[in-house]
Amino acid sequence: MDIAEIAEWRRRSPETLPDLLDDWVLHRDGLVLVLNKPAGLPVHSVAGGKNLHLGQLLFAWQYGLKQPPLLAHRLDRDTSGCLILARHRKAMIRMTELFAARQVEKTYWAVLEGIPDTDRGIIAAPLVDMKRPGGVTVRLAKADDGEEAQEAVTEWRVLATANRRTWVEFHPQTGRSHQLRVHAASILGCPIVGDRLYGRSEPGGLCLHARQVAFAPRANKPPLSVTAPVPEALATLLASFPTPEEV
Repeated sequence: MDIAEIAEWRRRSPETLPDLLDDWVLHRDGLVLVLNKPAGLPVHSVAGGKNLHLGQLLFAWQYGLKQPPLLAHRLDRDTSGCLILARHRKAMIRMTELFAARQVEKTYWAVLEGIPDTDRGIIAAPLVDMKRPGGVTVRLAKADDGEEAQEAVTEWRVLATANRRTWVEFHPQTGRSHQLRVHAASILGCPIVGDRLYGRSEPGGLCLHARQVAFAPRANKPPLSVTAPVPEALATLLASFPTPEEV
């Protein structure tokens, strides 16, 4: 079911959405949910936007609680994969603490246009906002911190190369908007395939997937690790690469 169909179901028969969207749930316990967010669905309403966003669907994952779950973080509209929801306020406090302490490990897969000069590294390039002609706001990577710059750190490694493209694994140490997209395009010199803002559009969309999250919802329990299956369009592209030794 695509996003347009979900929007229509929400308009006509919202009571059916809990059953329809249950298969988005990768993990569920008393504190958190981890969803497999599809590409193309924003997590929040955009300015002046009338299109469906994930915030309008949260009631579908209440599972008997009085209030819908809360977004513990965000993903860009065109990024697919693991999205963490806190099931109640107490869980949200815990998740906020984990993110602030950088104790949520996030793994992303992406396909880049071109091949980086090295096969792994750590990018530490703060981000600033800039308006392009026409009013579109984009982010730029800077070599040093300024008053308006936000710290942005990304660990990365190459998994495979083929046809002048590179399959990479990103481990962001910070969670800035567009961080991986800007670091790939500006620092590695290899924009993510399908990135209409920092590269060029592709029929299959943005090839960026939040593959895995690992964190400890309960302080006295072992960490939880959740993996999101790769969406069909990206899986088709990844099939053109040699199989990595470690994924």
